[in-house]
Amino acid sequence: MAVPLSAGAPSDKAIYRGGSLSTPPAAESGVVSASDERDFVFRWGDGELRVPYEAVNLLEYGQNAGRRLTLAITISPLFLLSKKRRHYLTIGFLDEEGRQQAAVFELGKKIVRSTLAGLEARTGRRVDYENEEARTAARR
Repeated sequence: MAVPLSAGAPSDKAIYRGGSLSTPPAAESGVVSASDERDFVFRWGDGELRVPYEAVNLLEYGQNAGRRLTLAITISPLFLLSKKRRHYLTIGFLDEEGRQQAAVFELGKKIVRSTLAGLEARTGRRVDYENEEARTAARR
């Protein structure tokens, strides 16, 4: 059975999907944490990204729902009846030089709620939701 190249984030991990930063590399899988006292942290293989909460000026959450086409082709057409939701978090912040930066993470479904709640509590900012469906899903 083939594993799709565009596989989503494991349920308890995150994937850096891109942004204005040169590191981490795009599609790098790791662990996010909003439990640090001063910084939002993304750890991957041999690296770490830290974003000070006081530098954060944007928090956005959205979803992307897609059909399970690869599974339908390789296993059963019944997979076309189900959807896989991907959860995206965008963090905007000012770097040490005062330049605006952005980082987009795909969050695993088990860490969405705790990550968003932690970021709201630590930054004092409210998460902007893409739409009402995303707001509802983030609270599950």
